[in-house]
Amino acid sequence: MHNNSVRLILIFGSLAICGVLLFQSYWLIETWTIKNQTFDTQVMKSLRQVAVKIADVNETELPKSNLIQKISGSYAVNVNSAIDANILEDFLVRTFDEASLNTVFEYAVYDCANDQLAYHNLCNLTAGQENFERSENLPKFNDLIYYFVVSFPKRDSYLINDLRSNILFSLITILAVMMFMYALWVILRQQKLTDLQKDFINNMTHEFKTPISSIKIASDYIIGEIREGNERLQKYASIIKEQNERLNNQVEKVLNIARLEKDQFKLNLEVIELVDFVDRLVRTEKIKFDEKSGELKFDSCMQSIHIKADKLHLSNVLSNIIDNAFKYCKKTPYVTVSLEKNDNSKLILAVRDKGIGIKKENLRKIFDKFYRVSTGNVHDVKGFGLGLYYVKNISDAHGWEIDIDSTANEGTEVQIQIPILK
Repeated sequence: MHNNSVRLILIFGSLAICGVLLFQSYWLIETWTIKNQTFDTQVMKSLRQVAVKIADVNETELPKSNLIQKISGSYAVNVNSAIDANILEDFLVRTFDEASLNTVFEYAVYDCANDQLAYHNLCNLTAGQENFERSENLPKFNDLIYYFVVSFPKRDSYLINDLRSNILFSLITILAVMMFMYALWVILRQQKLTDLQKDFINNMTHEFKTPISSIKIASDYIIGEIREGNERLQKYASIIKEQNERLNNQVEKVLNIARLEKDQFKLNLEVIELVDFVDRLVRTEKIKFDEKSGELKFDSCMQSIHIKADKLHLSNVLSNIIDNAFKYCKKTPYVTVSLEKNDNSKLILAVRDKGIGIKKENLRKIFDKFYRVSTGNVHDVKGFGLGLYYVKNISDAHGWEIDIDSTANEGTEVQIQIPILK
């Protein structure tokens, strides 16, 4: 993942987290406010019904204004007549139950004789049998004479219990946000480790270039100085040169991948006569096929065709595909490189082999970086798993379409669709 992508993820992720937390907080506050208001409305309505019933029993009229007053969570109801506590409790219990106010409440009646609130009872309308402590002081209302006071000591608990689903959803949301934050932390940590790994590989491969060049110069000099007839020394000198070239190719492959990932490479596009280009490359690659008694042939129904491409990268792409066909053969490699036009008047550069093939479940990962098809405990095919990753990236950079079709134990065909230069 590129650094810019990580930065975008962090920015949008942080904004999303802040947005979710702000929305969740606002939503909970608003829900709490609405529940509070709804509770007050239900209580006021129920107490008004109780006052009407008491007025009917006492055959008196209720005051025109300030029937119900509220102080510090307690409600005072002015009824303008004497209040029977037993009748009041019965009215309160029945009315609150009908309004589904199933919570604990306590009530007291004002006693004119001693100018005190006479505490009468604490009623529990919930199904449980919890014990509650009565309130020490219920508020007095100095401007009222005949009134009773009702308070709800477990009001907050009742409202919170009513918000269980909201709170549960909030907790799930917070948990999801925390997991997302942890994922961001893991991404940052992995990105840092990946950057360190890339820097190490790049530095290491660059350091390899100097000794590789020195070994090449030395091996060329030794081969030039060996006298004829000394076949054993010539053989060892050739091995040094061949292995040095192989090491150099692998280092170049790693460096090319590093340039691709850092967007430091630029395509040097030029007009290429493809038939002659592929023919010369096939003749060069054919040498190693001959050493293994294999066959590499080039088949084209066209005499000349031109495309626009980077010659170096095109050569590397074709060489990588042919090299895979050579390595993943059964015993003897048989490979055909062909050029033909498809129905869309595009050029098809195809490489077909009769090798071990690839299972269908492995095809979707074949272009992944460092991916190699598992061969169990057999490690006779060497490589880093970068060849097809490089091929895919170069094809994408040119705007080419690449496709692989393969059948296990039968062979593989790689096709690259290239626009024809008109």
